[in-house]
Amino acid sequence: MKIKGKLYQSIWEENNAEIFIIDQRFLPHIFVREQLTNLEQACNAIQEMHVRGAPLIGVTAAYGFYLGLLEDQYELEEIAESLKATRPTAVDLQWAVDQIQLQLKNIDHKDERHKIALQQARKFREASIKSCYSIGTHGLSLIEKLAAKKKGPINILTHCNAGWLATVDYGTAIAPIYLAHKKGIELHVWVDETRPRNQGARITAFELLEEGVPHTIIPDNTGGHLMQHGKVDMVIVGTDRTTRCGDVGNKIGTYLKALAAHDNDIPFYVAAPSSSIDWDIRNGVKEIPIEERDPNEVKWIQGLENGEIKKVLISPLASPALNFGFDVTPAKYVTGIITERGIAEANETSLLNLYPEYK
Repeated sequence: MKIKGKLYQSIWEENNAEIFIIDQRFLPHIFVREQLTNLEQACNAIQEMHVRGAPLIGVTAAYGFYLGLLEDQYELEEIAESLKATRPTAVDLQWAVDQIQLQLKNIDHKDERHKIALQQARKFREASIKSCYSIGTHGLSLIEKLAAKKKGPINILTHCNAGWLATVDYGTAIAPIYLAHKKGIELHVWVDETRPRNQGARITAFELLEEGVPHTIIPDNTGGHLMQHGKVDMVIVGTDRTTRCGDVGNKIGTYLKALAAHDNDIPFYVAAPSSSIDWDIRNGVKEIPIEERDPNEVKWIQGLENGEIKKVLISPLASPALNFGFDVTPAKYVTGIITERGIAEANETSLLNLYPEYK
């Protein structure tokens, strides 16, 4: 996708497999390229949200595994444990690490391990791009159906950031929006600010602005009001971990949007690549691990002042804060799950019809 008219992806290689990312902590105000050279840097980039979004976390972890092997001081288990400990909710990370570890378990030669790990990271990266584009095409069909019935723009509400900066390219929830916009369908996006780190206000809005997609940033609690007054035609969100029965773990606040959409008879869709589906669990509320982050993310807010990125305290310093990163939306509130293989109902039977290999 584009930044100032130039095409970018969120993680890429230069020269002899030098790994680069966009440090998203400084967006939208400052564009920072960051090179990852070792396991510690890769883990820190994931933990401290230089990169974020389940698909991108998974690809970054794969490259992190490769970088860890290059250091020639860690056992496979050490690398795997270090990466898995960074972010517990996103299943893509666990899946990528497990796959590479499985590929390497019977390989003893150091150079061969390096080669296979890099091949796997590149494989995950390309698979993510293809998957997101396919999600975009399937989601586009939903927008086209709405556009055929309505005069004026299709109003889509999204929460957090599930665009190309949360993946490698295209995005998940935002991919259908990009394809619809390129096709000339009139649309408008309501962008939840997504406290406390404001991934919507900072990153989704940044993406949409760069692509010329009409949008409006709204406070997180505005969505229900807009739905009541007929100003939302559909909701599309991403996911960090979806169960085989269709429960959806996503950025905190998603559940409340699903409840409001259900109450107002508005379709609520989840864009989920297969890498974000956890086929080993059924009950999302009981089984999806929910990350609890630093309470200071709630109490302090980051912004631009006189050309500098600064943090400002917005609450009493001594007041405690609670900062869950995710919540779970039960399947009964999900209209459909948009995958790279098609659109499934939010239940085990429908998902397994698309992915029979997991029966």
